[in-house]
Amino acid sequence: MMHVEHLRVQGPGGLIAVQAQGPMEGPVVLMAHSILASSMMWSAQATLLANQGYRVIRADTRGHGESEASAAPYSMQDLGNDSIALLDGLKINRAHYIGLSLGGMSGFGLGIQHPHRFLSLVLCDTRADMTPAFAAPWDERIELAQTQGCQALAQSTAERWFGAAFLESHPAIASQFINTIGHTSVAGFVGCARAIQGLDYLTQAPQIRVPTTLIVGANDGPLPATMQDLQTRITGAVLEVIPGAGHLPNIDQPEAFNSALLRHFSKSF
Repeated sequence: MMHVEHLRVQGPGGLIAVQAQGPMEGPVVLMAHSILASSMMWSAQATLLANQGYRVIRADTRGHGESEASAAPYSMQDLGNDSIALLDGLKINRAHYIGLSLGGMSGFGLGIQHPHRFLSLVLCDTRADMTPAFAAPWDERIELAQTQGCQALAQSTAERWFGAAFLESHPAIASQFINTIGHTSVAGFVGCARAIQGLDYLTQAPQIRVPTTLIVGANDGPLPATMQDLQTRITGAVLEVIPGAGHLPNIDQPEAFNSALLRHFSKSF
């Protein structure tokens, strides 16, 4: 079993919980997760990349997992600033970045505003702008979390990510994610949901010059089309569509996702 270090780094909004593994001298990979999840969702991919010689840093987003929550709301800029503070705190000059959903959203901002800090980007099941139709459901989820806690969001969120059939046939994964969602702090969820509602990087996406791979689950609603559009906006971007996958393709189709990830890292950056 590979040794995983548990670290705490001071960020602008409180202490950021970090899990680090892999050789100290390896090129660094920074991983960011979806809203209502934690760094646990990247466990398999972190081990995969660490075994390939990378130094893998998994951070819990502000108010998620073991990271401290500042008062809501947050902006996408705040979440990007957390990533930069994390790199600074760990004295990391440049890193590869992997972000899914919320982690991908803030990743666009990092690629636009801090290109000199990133060797490459892998942005998964995400978007760079906020449409009214996509923004609206967050108000209801926020109200539910504020009145009943994030546990009230657990089952519906897990079903949206994976589908009921997958959860039924993978009880250990279902339990892990439902538990993680339920233990997310209300301030962390509300803060990040407001950041999602303010997402506005689409017009700046063509400024990204960092080598970029986009990965999306084929069954993830409108996101395959959204990310196909993004591919046309980012010079040289590669799009990988994972068959049979939903919103977290690294969990429901890990072999195909890992193959796409290794194709990205097989390039010389």
